[in-house]
Amino acid sequence: MSRPRHFDAIIIGAGAAGLFCAARAGQRGRSVALIDHAETIGEKIRISGGGRCNFTNIGAGPANYLSQNLHFCRSALSRFTPQDFIALVTKHRIAFHEKTLGQLFCDGSSQQIIDMLLDECARGGVQLLHPLRVERVVRDDVHATFHVGTSGGELHAPRLVIATGGLSIPATGATAFGYEVAKQFGIPVTPLTPGLVPLALDAPELERYGMLSGVSFDAIATCDDSKAHFREAALLTHRGLSGPAVLKISNYWKPGAMVHFDLLPDCDADAWLAELRGRKGAAPAFAKALAAHLPQRLADAWAHAHAPEGGAKAVAQWTRSELDNVAAQLKRWSLRPSGTLGYKKAEVTLGGVDTRALSQQTMEARAVPGLHFIGEVVDVTGWLGGYNFQWAWASAAACAEAL
Repeated sequence: MSRPRHFDAIIIGAGAAGLFCAARAGQRGRSVALIDHAETIGEKIRISGGGRCNFTNIGAGPANYLSQNLHFCRSALSRFTPQDFIALVTKHRIAFHEKTLGQLFCDGSSQQIIDMLLDECARGGVQLLHPLRVERVVRDDVHATFHVGTSGGELHAPRLVIATGGLSIPATGATAFGYEVAKQFGIPVTPLTPGLVPLALDAPELERYGMLSGVSFDAIATCDDSKAHFREAALLTHRGLSGPAVLKISNYWKPGAMVHFDLLPDCDADAWLAELRGRKGAAPAFAKALAAHLPQRLADAWAHAHAPEGGAKAVAQWTRSELDNVAAQLKRWSLRPSGTLGYKKAEVTLGGVDTRALSQQTMEARAVPGLHFIGEVVDVTGWLGGYNFQWAWASAAACAEAL
């Protein structure tokens, strides 16, 4: 590719959003070049959902997303719904199932979704150019054209779409390229932090609970300064906390804040302890009774840390204040994370290209005609469970209509 090539649109980034946008635009009759620096296309799709790609959530709506501009995602999500993507998956005869809480997964592998997107791109005549390194992006304001210099030559187009994703999982090829393009053109980027990420605990807490690595428990997770709450499994690890409940609440956690777990989400702790206290005959030890609600190893460690006399004191002998104190802690077990495990373990990047600088109808930068941003690079972050893929599809579809 030595001589300049002219297209209607150039899309940088062949992840979920870029592939889908290219396919939709190509099938609308646009000439599209889709560029990616990776040898293997769709690596983040491939590893998602444990290799089965949690490709959408049937309940996805604006309330499931975080952004400094909460209403921005509403338009795109309403115009391309989970049902619209499900129809495409069904058309390609990809078998899928609902796991929990509206999460849809392939019965087979994530590769089926990648193959579907590549097939849709082929149907649209998209020119997929990879591995190709982008070396510069320049806008010719006189001719309203973008010049994209690459390791394989120069491409020209009146429209440029940035679909390069965020900083999470750098092993898949994630870079800050999209944010750098935004800054180059004077488009603000909101603060970036790892999202849907495990939380680390410091040495004293790890000494108390680190030996429970691998123990999972059902809980409602909350954190300071947020009304968000998620009931799912939480997981103790050798580094701290993980599991769906923790990954979800991590999007709302701020450094220095506490994370809280309701360990008895279906139980009135006061009433349960009062019943234990009032039992006739030999009542079970507190840790043994607690194991009816929690894994035994966690029950033992928790009782040793929080029950009177390390759990040795019989519940029947607890004072009223001791009973109240344990009940309160069971409903609000508080831990102070020392930080997150960073972008290496994060599933998404919180923050991104400021949505106040973009059109919610077309994803186009208000101050730079023809420049669009879609997917994870934008300051729209979904919950765990297929929501971020749905944002990729919806923002890509909205953008493709404008190309």
